[in-house]
Amino acid sequence: MTANAPPQATPLEPQITPKPVDAGVRIGHVHLKVSDLDRALAFYCGVLGLELTQRYGDQAAFISAGGYHHHIGLNTWESKGGLPPPPGTTGLFHVALLYPTRAALADALRRLIEAGVPLDGASDHGVSEALYLRDPDENGVELYWDREPADWPRDEAGHLSMFTRRLDLDGLLREAA
Repeated sequence: MTANAPPQATPLEPQITPKPVDAGVRIGHVHLKVSDLDRALAFYCGVLGLELTQRYGDQAAFISAGGYHHHIGLNTWESKGGLPPPPGTTGLFHVALLYPTRAALADALRRLIEAGVPLDGASDHGVSEALYLRDPDENGVELYWDREPADWPRDEAGHLSMFTRRLDLDGLLREAA
């Protein structure tokens, strides 16, 4: 969530999803159109530290963390040399990378600072802490870690009550290993 997002999410509305999908379903990967594959790899692998798992010449590459086949696909099939979509159009708002710990997120922040990558924002949402930025193709990227569910903010009725507050970046950096 950024400054343009609503201040508070709507409580759970069971009528919208009367038959929820299996709770084990996860987003397996995201595939991004990029204008320059090497530039994208320099950012995602060189700055963020993801690993290249497979490359198809100068047209596509697959990258991951921890040996998974791929968390992110990058391709230039429809976008080589292209421009980012203009504001006011539909498309990807951001891709989010979930870090396992606050210390791992702090390491990501350290990497961004060392590479001179500016942040668009940094928020504490109660359930998570998040860094927001843009990749070289202006795709939105969120780097975040989740607090334990027992620590998530809830209202008097027990419903999730997320919020958006400024994240203390200096405090986060002190967590870096």
